[in-house]
Amino acid sequence: MDTTDPPAADGGRRVFSGWWLVATFAMTQTIGYGSLYYAFAVLLHPIAADLHTGPAAVTGALTTAILVQAGMAMPVGRWLDRHGGRALMTAGSILGAGTLVAWSRVQAVWQLYPIFAGLGVAMAMALYEPATAVLVSWFDTARRPRAILGMIVVAGFASTIFMPLTGWLDDRHGWRTTLLILAAGYAATAVPAHALVVRRPPHVTRATHRADPAQRRILLRAARGDSRFWWLAAAFVAHAAAMSTMTVHLVGFLTSRGHPATFAATIAGLLGVLSVTGRLLLTATGRRLRLHRIVAAVFALQAAAAFSLPAIAATRYGAVLGVTAFGLGFGIASLATPHLLADRYGTTAYASIAGTLAALVTLAKAGAPLAAAGLLTASGSYRVVLLAIGAASAVAAAGILTHATTAPPTHFDTTPASAAQPG
Repeated sequence: MDTTDPPAADGGRRVFSGWWLVATFAMTQTIGYGSLYYAFAVLLHPIAADLHTGPAAVTGALTTAILVQAGMAMPVGRWLDRHGGRALMTAGSILGAGTLVAWSRVQAVWQLYPIFAGLGVAMAMALYEPATAVLVSWFDTARRPRAILGMIVVAGFASTIFMPLTGWLDDRHGWRTTLLILAAGYAATAVPAHALVVRRPPHVTRATHRADPAQRRILLRAARGDSRFWWLAAAFVAHAAAMSTMTVHLVGFLTSRGHPATFAATIAGLLGVLSVTGRLLLTATGRRLRLHRIVAAVFALQAAAAFSLPAIAATRYGAVLGVTAFGLGFGIASLATPHLLADRYGTTAYASIAGTLAALVTLAKAGAPLAAAGLLTASGSYRVVLLAIGAASAVAAAGILTHATTAPPTHFDTTPASAAQPG
């Protein structure tokens, strides 16, 4: 079966239009993540106080959104492969803005849960996974990493921009008006941008998209029957569990070692900046070294950092050193995953295959911090939590290496996507 990318024979026009897509997604993903996801952390306590409930009850609504997002990953992937991203991402942006408005009107905590279920659908339709699938279809192997990097480097600053902005708006206007302002800003930018700019690439016509859904099903079944896919899934699920657990529990760990809360929060804030650094390093070194070796080395570095943090984090220098080493792996998966999947399975059924992986990864992101909280309660020690994070990172490194060395099944065409590219 043919798993290769189509050649970029249409040259300049395709590349030029593709970079417009990169610029558009850089903007809409930054505003989307800032409004639909990061605003929650800032508004959590004001909402809980206003609704006369605890933070845990409100946080459960966000967990609902993430679980729904995971459940939507595979149907969204199938839609993208069949119809493209324009209608899907436009509708997702409209739904996202609408859920922000509905969120601003809640009067009881139970109302948050159906609203956040809708928010989970909107995130699955309009955020990173569909945007990446669109870029994968536009760019050949040579340009794809730079295109995806261009989007996620900018979007990596969503928390840096929107968390203080949301806090400032909340101080001036209250959380309800803040959500309305965020909804208006997101609707005014993402809806027209997705509707006007997102297109199928010139080499893919409507007829091509719908001509052979049977071929996409064959490719999807072949990927799911490929042991390499499951080693890759094990690696990125373990990595997602480690990342989300560290994000949630790092401040608590640092304060338990005697650091002031302001210092702990500042150090935790380094993770966002380091995620950009790690992505840039991956792109720069990926031109000279095999991608899976770089990714495995970074994951192994994260394991070493997590294992050593209990011993070195008592001092400020030790804490900064350990968090810096661990933080370089933040954001690596979002850049490596599209390259590894597209190079292995091509782009014909990319979104469906990536949707299967995204569902598993999103479930890990939702469940791992809760499991770590249970582990912390049972053991009474953050040391055990850090050891679990280190073990998950080590599993991720091993999974990447095994993925690269496992022999493919004989019925699967292993021609890499890069073989069809003119470079």
